Amino acid sequence: MTENAPPPTAPLRARAEIDLAALRANVRALRALAPGAQLMAVVKSDAYGHGAVPCARAAVEAGASWLGTATPEEALALRAAGVPGRIMCWLWTPGGPWREAIEADLDVSVSGMWALQEVTAAAQQTTTRTPARVQLKADTGLGRGGCQPGGDWAELVGAALRAERDGLIRITGLWSHFACADEPGHPSIDAQLSRFREMVSYAEEQGVRPEVRHIANSPATLTIPDSHFDLVRAGIAVYGISPSPEIGGPADFGLRPVMTLSASVALVKHVPGGHGVSYGHHYTTPGETTLGLVPVGYADGIPRHASGTGPVMIGGKWRTVAGRIAMDQFVVDLGGDEPGTGAEAVLFGPGDRGEPTAEDWAQAAGTIAYEIVTRIGIRVPRVYVNEEQAG
Repeated sequence: MTENAPPPTAPLRARAEIDLAALRANVRALRALAPGAQLMAVVKSDAYGHGAVPCARAAVEAGASWLGTATPEEALALRAAGVPGRIMCWLWTPGGPWREAIEADLDVSVSGMWALQEVTAAAQQTTTRTPARVQLKADTGLGRGGCQPGGDWAELVGAALRAERDGLIRITGLWSHFACADEPGHPSIDAQLSRFREMVSYAEEQGVRPEVRHIANSPATLTIPDSHFDLVRAGIAVYGISPSPEIGGPADFGLRPVMTLSASVALVKHVPGGHGVSYGHHYTTPGETTLGLVPVGYADGIPRHASGTGPVMIGGKWRTVAGRIAMDQFVVDLGGDEPGTGAEAVLFGPGDRGEPTAEDWAQAAGTIAYEIVTRIGIRVPRVYVNEEQAG
């Protein structure tokens, strides 16, 4: 079964195979690592490039009791697709679709007075007269979203409680986000945990009764049990990628990468030694050889920064991108091998067939594996396997 792929009879230039059984197993493994907390599966940015709706459904099937998105539009799209359960969205700008979010029964995040004023105004205009489900975000040290401690937090908590008494909102959560949870032992971790406890205690002393308190992201879910509270928010780990190689690979936590990216070799040809390859001739063949053309490029999300270093497996052997990655294609030096046109070129996958992983591409491009999977573009069809949950 496919989500946005051509008919099965049509050959695919490239495909991102999404193993939903692996995703469900990852959700179960993460739940086991935080047995006292609920699990939020974060499906922002089209589920980190894996496809939001299929991945959200699979995560819920595996026991995720919450889903998380960055933008309200992402959350509303899940609701429009009929995805059930609690859904939270946190990246708001003035004039956002507050009323639509309230009517769709979404949890919305509020970091400051402007947002609280907009959501309460929207609550007065809803057709359902249902209170808005509001989670107050605390800035405990990340310095990004969230309300500052001290007077700002006191003002926000007080105003939210007044709106709750007026029946306009329901304060459903208190939350924050780590800055350095992927660096075990970093002093900011304990500092943020202490600040979060202080800010939660203050809010609860004032009368807030949240359904959930949460600060743990993927690395904290994996390595900081004291941060689990009522809910953990797992993002990249749901897709079987370690948030930081320094804390361990996917297998160390019982996780399996969900995406396998491959393409069909478009051309194999013989060339002499000294033959320049791709723009700028940054690679020249050292001797007579064969070249293979792989029909994906930076327009498909293949990082140009990995020119000359990106790994790919063809014919059971690791190869390396020869020269520059272009917009639609790149070349590999096959060393005289002739796999034939149409042969499978695997850019990355779980690694259990010896193929490169997203982490290998991250190392080659000088970035993180989050970016590798998230940037795969819409020209690459997502092909879903194991869509039905095993009985």
